[in-house]
Amino acid sequence: MPWRSGVLACAVLLLGGCSSAHEADVEQVARTFADPAEEPAARCDLLAPETLAEFEESAGSPCAEAITQLPTDAGDVRSVEVWGRDAQVKLAGDTVFLTETRAGWRVTAAACRAQADAPYDCEVEG
Repeated sequence: MPWRSGVLACAVLLLGGCSSAHEADVEQVARTFADPAEEPAARCDLLAPETLAEFEESAGSPCAEAITQLPTDAGDVRSVEVWGRDAQVKLAGDTVFLTETRAGWRVTAAACRAQADAPYDCEVEG
């Protein structure tokens, strides 16, 4: 039976490795999206399709134009949490929500502020 505990230990290490790999990918996408120095079109490409459509509709303009109006005080990453195919990145001045798609991690909500007893209030959401 000692082999079972060895297999279990390896499984735990593998899962932990996957989680940290996902966290690094999620963090990179959130940082790129939140960085106003990035090209607007590149930032728009990081939006999930439904979020992109909703953002353009609510802004009344193409994403590459509207995205330049988002707050620019995102700051440093404070925490990254991944739950299966969904994730949250808390930055100093923003919270970004993501989902894993066939194209990689994509932003589903951004420019989000926590509300006392309510869900996040987000300027970008789909």
